Amino acid sequence: MAPYESDDNTNEDLRTGRRKAARYVVPVAVLGVAAATIGLVPAFAGSGDPDLPDITAQQLIEKIAASDVQQLSGTVKISTDLGLPNLGGLESSLGGGMGGGGDDSGSSADPSSKLLELASGTHTLRVASDGEDKQKLSLLDKAAEYSVIHNGDEVWAYDSASNVAYHMKDSSGAAEKGPKGKADDVPATPKELADEALKAADDTTSVTVDGTAQVAGRDAYKLLIKPKASGSTVGAISIAVDSKTGLPLKFTLTPASGGAAVIDAGFTKVDFSKPAASTFDFSPPKGTKVTEGDEAKAEGPADRAQPKGGEDLGEEFQGLNVIGEGWSSIAQFDTGGEGMPSESSGAGDAGRFLDSLGDHVTGKFGSGTVFSTRLVNALITDDGKVYAGAVTKDALVKAANAAK
Repeated sequence: MAPYESDDNTNEDLRTGRRKAARYVVPVAVLGVAAATIGLVPAFAGSGDPDLPDITAQQLIEKIAASDVQQLSGTVKISTDLGLPNLGGLESSLGGGMGGGGDDSGSSADPSSKLLELASGTHTLRVASDGEDKQKLSLLDKAAEYSVIHNGDEVWAYDSASNVAYHMKDSSGAAEKGPKGKADDVPATPKELADEALKAADDTTSVTVDGTAQVAGRDAYKLLIKPKASGSTVGAISIAVDSKTGLPLKFTLTPASGGAAVIDAGFTKVDFSKPAASTFDFSPPKGTKVTEGDEAKAEGPADRAQPKGGEDLGEEFQGLNVIGEGWSSIAQFDTGGEGMPSESSGAGDAGRFLDSLGDHVTGKFGSGTVFSTRLVNALITDDGKVYAGAVTKDALVKAANAAK
């Protein structure tokens, strides 16, 4: 169903929607362009799907914005298939010096590194929330569990596999960040993923209602988000929205190249009653190695692997620039280096392995290597410039040529 523009009669509704959205997590900008970009075709139930009242995409986004679910518990299954290469070869090339599994320090329980496991494979999460001051997220493994618990002014992370814990005081608004603490940049629930997707809903986006569905025993509407123009690696994003509460229950991102979803995250069970108070209680088991937040920050691998914050980004990457807009935007920056190590540059086995992961390209910019996943691609030129985005290889080469 193709979206079409609304008429001027929706302006008052949009102003009301903006006021509502400002109180919640969905960006006001989503509603600000609703009249021009959001399809007003109502949802129709298909065979076997729940028969719900008609709703427009604009109304459904406003329903998400107005959702104020404070209490819930449930189970979320999240599958991620970015098509990342097996890095075992790189570890062998570097003599096995990648670190990781043997770390028994408290920093191994730091959420900023532990929850990055969600970037690949299939995982099961248990989530619980009771207002702004009490949340819990648990990553379940076959024989172990990793949990992050926020209870009042205390934030704990505990890894039962290594019997280590990470502890910090919530003195800077962790209640607004949810249970992930330092890992608040890793969306882990359908709602967090939906919020990120809706931030991109500008005039380069088509947003429509795509029928109804049942998720975790709940009747839901399906919101469909698609880039209007070609060039993006994103094919479509589908968000199943609970018809009663407006809470996103399922998030699916499919690539433009087709095939399995890149991200598929949804509740398999959900309960909107108040969780037991004991859900958010935590005391380290006897023998647990506990690291306080400041100690872990000094030694944590995630702090070494990424910029310390947005204000320092300019020091890490020279001249950060965004080319284009919306789904086709490309981040461009200069590493100040000499490109990626390669076999031809004398990097030996490590360079040979890196060469095997990427595609060599040439153009007005000179030469470089494109490293690809099913969603994000990056071009690193031989003079150290980087072009990256959820765009095709051709779009990266075009941007690099135009920059010359």
